[in-house]
Amino acid sequence: MGQHTYDDQHHEIEQSDFERIIEKGLSRRSFLRGSATAMGLFLAANPLANAVAAVTGSSALLGFKAVAASTADTFEVPEGYIATPLISWGDPLLKGAPAFDPSGLQGADAQALQFGDNTDGMSLFPLAEDRALLAVNNEYTNYEYLFAHQGKQALSADEVKKAQAAVGVSVFEIRRTDGRWHYVAESDYNRRITANTEMALTGPAAGHALVKTAADDSGKKVLGTFNNCANGQTPWGTYLTCEENFNGFFGASTEDFAADKHQKRYGLKNKSDYQWFGQDARFDLSKNPNEPNRHGWVVEIDPMDPTSTPLKRTALGRFKHENAALTIDNSGHVVVYLGDDERGEHLYKFVSNGKYNPDDQAANRDLLAEGTLYVARFSATDGALKGQGEWLELTHGKNGLTAENGFADQAEVLIFAREAATQVGATTMDRPEWVAVNPDGKSVCCTLTNNKYRGVEGKNQPVGGPNPRAKNHYGQIVRWWPRGGDHTAAAFDWDLFVIAGNPNVGEGLYAGSSNVTADNMFNSPDGLGFDAAGRLWILTDGNYSNDGEFAGMGNNQMLCADPQSGEIRRFATGPIACEITGLTFSPDQRTLFVGVQHPGEELAPSHFPAGGDSKPRSTIMMVQRKDGGIVGA
Repeated sequence: MGQHTYDDQHHEIEQSDFERIIEKGLSRRSFLRGSATAMGLFLAANPLANAVAAVTGSSALLGFKAVAASTADTFEVPEGYIATPLISWGDPLLKGAPAFDPSGLQGADAQALQFGDNTDGMSLFPLAEDRALLAVNNEYTNYEYLFAHQGKQALSADEVKKAQAAVGVSVFEIRRTDGRWHYVAESDYNRRITANTEMALTGPAAGHALVKTAADDSGKKVLGTFNNCANGQTPWGTYLTCEENFNGFFGASTEDFAADKHQKRYGLKNKSDYQWFGQDARFDLSKNPNEPNRHGWVVEIDPMDPTSTPLKRTALGRFKHENAALTIDNSGHVVVYLGDDERGEHLYKFVSNGKYNPDDQAANRDLLAEGTLYVARFSATDGALKGQGEWLELTHGKNGLTAENGFADQAEVLIFAREAATQVGATTMDRPEWVAVNPDGKSVCCTLTNNKYRGVEGKNQPVGGPNPRAKNHYGQIVRWWPRGGDHTAAAFDWDLFVIAGNPNVGEGLYAGSSNVTADNMFNSPDGLGFDAAGRLWILTDGNYSNDGEFAGMGNNQMLCADPQSGEIRRFATGPIACEITGLTFSPDQRTLFVGVQHPGEELAPSHFPAGGDSKPRSTIMMVQRKDGGIVGA
């Protein structure tokens, strides 16, 4: 656990000797040159001292040898492990699908039958001992590889349809034979959910005037999901896919279009590099200004029924969702933690009205339709890297969320959740991305990826609390404990589990927290997840220049941390220009599935995974121990 806050019984710890030493300017290295006896006494007095744990390798959870940083066009894993591709963009998925054609000349009909592009968050749903389904997000697509002309010319109608078919969600069966998993082409379970799949709006915003369009005067029937970033999974067997940067797909055909204040808050503009609005009027803000209000939601999907209608759960709020981390509170209420991935946006929590019934899964199917949305406000004292916080209710009529302040009803509070969060005084965060709940249920973590605007004049994003650095280009992970172990409680206590940095070139907080060393340094933590044993897996999407402030960090990577000792080890490195994102495990924890997104983006010299002179393709990798053991142990 981090050095800043609480013991295992969740009692607040006074500022440690180590923290005082750091504040007085004694470097990490000079302190650790002290005697072994002194180190032992320090550990005994400070069980949360992750600085010592990081150096001594005292973790009981991490059983692998760390890998070095890499700039190679490969996916590197520790000694004793093997990594193999499971499926790549364009692989045949549905019945009648053609093989992938690297020329970029295949049309929309082919892409609609193939695995989507830029794999991201994913969840595994067991069918039998050696059979399962994978539900996988396909976030966006790279035109430099999708089309033969590399996106350098205006798109035709079919090319727009092809791009729309490359995004969304892929659901497919996998089977294990001879110890390895393989995807099953043409399985009856296989399904593509795209930007044109029919969906239903549910909850308070469904049917509201702000979500009605000429094509849907009911305000309840929506076509498509896109820019699906990360994910969630429910105990009743459904998949949660999260709509993130939906704004980038909209544009305006008229020269005089000017975004209103609501559209500006969500990043809507008259220009779009994706060009959909030129061929599909749904995405033309001049013609359909309400269409964006139908996107930016959490979507619930039943992976077991390929004919089911996906449900957009408006009770969870509209913003640029990263993932949806679900837990069942001791009270039985469903609690979902949600990050809004943009600089200066917020961290949210949803609490269901109903309670989970473990004996009747069918009765749980609408638990996400009704509930209360909250947003976090953090506090700290005198620059401390720990503190308290509270969840502020986003309910119409409370906390200033009234018609006088621009919120006519609860639907508007949810449709404009960002503005509601500002109204109640929520803390601006350094891009809150993935949230993960510890399997012991006691703590929760969230990656704060980076924020170049923190502390910049005019941006209204002051330095302090969980965002302790100006112009933060490395990121950190904030951790909190619900007060009294109650996830529905209004109060929580927090610290920073890790502050990413570069100890070779940075000073103070820019060198990183005490559990960051030259051997495990990284930037921009993004993906996050716990395994069954409580290991915390950290995936990065940051600067891979390996130069300047990022010298020695290499390509994006995957790390594994022990939340108790604070130790962090690098587990894997990805190929050139990729992001490592999305993770899930087989039920026996002997296979890790992890995504490699956009290798070779912007025509960087990658040929992953096939090598040679092949076109780079987003790919899901399978990682296993050669001896068949538990991954990470």
